[in-house]
Amino acid sequence: MTSSKTYRIVIVEPYSIIAQGLRLMIDDIKGFEVSAIIADSHYMERIASFRPDIVVINPTVLDMKKRGEIDELAAKVPQAALAALVYQFVDPEILKCFKATIDISDSREKITVKLRQLLDAGEPSTESTELSEREKEILVAVAKGYTNKSIAEQYHLSIHTVITHRKNLTRKTGIKSVSGLTVYAILNNLIDIKDVE
Repeated sequence: MTSSKTYRIVIVEPYSIIAQGLRLMIDDIKGFEVSAIIADSHYMERIASFRPDIVVINPTVLDMKKRGEIDELAAKVPQAALAALVYQFVDPEILKCFKATIDISDSREKITVKLRQLLDAGEPSTESTELSEREKEILVAVAKGYTNKSIAEQYHLSIHTVITHRKNLTRKTGIKSVSGLTVYAILNNLIDIKDVE
């Protein structure tokens, strides 16, 4: 990334408090500026006029019935890298369409790294986001409320291995919380809702 250029960011987020908070964080990052915040549903018609280098968009504003809306957005701003702004559950299949995910809990430093990686990124990673059978077993145990220690004992693993599996679950699903992983397990028919206390 060239340090002399200032990269333009457009934020598409309906909630002002979240959009303004993200803007304040980005304003302190050298080389980046928020050129616009679009809070209404007419972002598609307006976004190209800002000539963004990066678009940070809340995926929930997309019409999920029209799966091509992400492709349409990418076609409107082909020069821009697309990042998802996430603070609630979003289908991991939708998140795969973005080059990065900015989580509401990310620090300024982490956001800085992600923005720079977006600009340096070529093609999206070909790394699999498919869960292994062992990861599915660990996910089910987490959803049932088991601790790392009890999971390790149940599957005859070290606690460090269980922690590694949990990190892989977070990386592959984009979900950090136990409740979010539980919802993911239920939605993907890995566990029955009756099995969750």
